[in-house]
Amino acid sequence: MDTDTGEAPVDLGRQIHKKEKVTVIMRTHFDCIPCIIRQALDAVRLINNDEKIHEQILREVLCSAGKMNLSASPPAMAQKTHRIIRQLAETDDPYKLPKQRFNEFALKLFPKFQDLVSSSVKSFEVAVRLAIAGNIIDLGAKCSLGLSEAEKIIEQTMTEPFDMKDFKAFQDATDRAEDILYLADNAGEIVFDRPLLEQIGPSKITFVVKGAPVINDATIDDAEEALITNLVEVIDNGDDAPGTILKSCSHEFQQRFEEADLIIAKGQGNYETLSDVDKDIFFILRAKCSVIAGDLNCPVGTLVLRKNRVPKIRQLTQERG
Repeated sequence: MDTDTGEAPVDLGRQIHKKEKVTVIMRTHFDCIPCIIRQALDAVRLINNDEKIHEQILREVLCSAGKMNLSASPPAMAQKTHRIIRQLAETDDPYKLPKQRFNEFALKLFPKFQDLVSSSVKSFEVAVRLAIAGNIIDLGAKCSLGLSEAEKIIEQTMTEPFDMKDFKAFQDATDRAEDILYLADNAGEIVFDRPLLEQIGPSKITFVVKGAPVINDATIDDAEEALITNLVEVIDNGDDAPGTILKSCSHEFQQRFEEADLIIAKGQGNYETLSDVDKDIFFILRAKCSVIAGDLNCPVGTLVLRKNRVPKIRQLTQERG
């Protein structure tokens, strides 16, 4: 039985729920579970070297994982896990120092890449590439990521093969839209979002960060350090999930989301939580794990700019209804 719903578990993958309208949800795969446990171990080792505390937290996380509703998205599972870590370790932000380090790293590198964008005859494309490049700064995917490794990958991303299929649609959508929500991902990464914000037009963008710390996801403090607050309006979503779980975000954010003409969603967590939503959304990320790559039907490591599409299974159901 499912401990959250009292219902029998169903197959993993994407699940259909018949409520007022059909929704196709990206669920937690078995492969997500060891990744979340590994995240927990990474987090406790950032806090201190006390193995007794590490064991206590890991036991609680493992116990919680055994009771979690696998029909929920991976970020929902990660949200519960990191709440346990913060509570038992008595810290608000285990990743505070790594976030500061990557903010400083990105700000130091930024002028070189800003010049690359401004000097290019394809400045919009280069800005998109840079936004994707910054998505490598994901300590949930790889907590051991070093500064030199990150710099090398960011530089390589600027010339890597890139599927341009949705590029023109994205550029046209940003030209037409008057009210854009830009859902940020990680600290440090957000510095590399700045050229794209400038290319689109800061006056019509609201930049959205997390309402509280989780992994290395960006908060208001990070937006201030990255000087994003000097460029565009910045709000938080009122939640601490490493993605955007709409039902647990603040009412104010939900209203802004509903009213926006266009959503630009950065990172894997936003893809996992919003790829089922009937809304004009473009996802910008690097596919860093096999589960995401499989769902996107691309190899691991692929640079992704993808328009949200109503899944065929939903279209068929609606047509029959």
